[in-house]
Amino acid sequence: MRIITGSARGAKLTTLEGEDVRPTADRVKQALFNIVQFQIEGRNVLDLFAGSGQLGLEAASRGARQAVLVDAAQKSVDVILDNAHRTGLASRVKIVHMDYAAYLFKQEMHFDLAFLDPPYHKGILEKALPLTAAVMNEGGVIVCEHAADEQVPAQAGAFVKRRTYQYGKIMLTVYEHRNLVEE
Repeated sequence: MRIITGSARGAKLTTLEGEDVRPTADRVKQALFNIVQFQIEGRNVLDLFAGSGQLGLEAASRGARQAVLVDAAQKSVDVILDNAHRTGLASRVKIVHMDYAAYLFKQEMHFDLAFLDPPYHKGILEKALPLTAAVMNEGGVIVCEHAADEQVPAQAGAFVKRRTYQYGKIMLTVYEHRNLVEE
C-alpha cells in the first residue's frame, strides 16, 4: 500500500493484519481517486472508518485543505498516526479516535468530500450514510465502498445515488447533492 500521487507520492503505508481489516485495494483506490480527482484540492475531506488512513492521507497528499480521519479502534488510530508521520502529512490531517455516530452527531464542521468504507454486511453503511449527509456541504460528494452483494439506499438526506462502479466483488457508490443531480 502506498500514496499514489501528490506531495507524498510513493510513500509506503502500513496496515493492521487480520480478518477485521480490509484495506482498499490499489486498483480500487486508483479508480476512486479518478472519480473524485476534481473534488479534492482545497476541500475538507472526511475519511470515516479510516482503518490505515490511506484514503484520507491520499486526499491530503493531493491538496485537501484538511482531511479528518475517524476510526473507533485504537490499533487503527495508532497505524493512522504512524502513516501520517511516515508520509509527512501529519500537519494536514486530524485523527479522531471515536465511534462514527458519536463523531457525526457532535460535528460542527462541514465536508466537501466523504469516504465511507465500513465493515461489510453489518448494516453500518445504511446508518452512517444519512448521518454523513447531514455534515456535508451542498456541493459535496459522498463515496461509499461496499460489497457487490450489499444494497445501498437510493438517497440519504439531500444526497442521491448518482453512479455505481464495480471492481470485482467491490462496489463504489457515489452520492451527490440532489440540486447537483437535477442540474
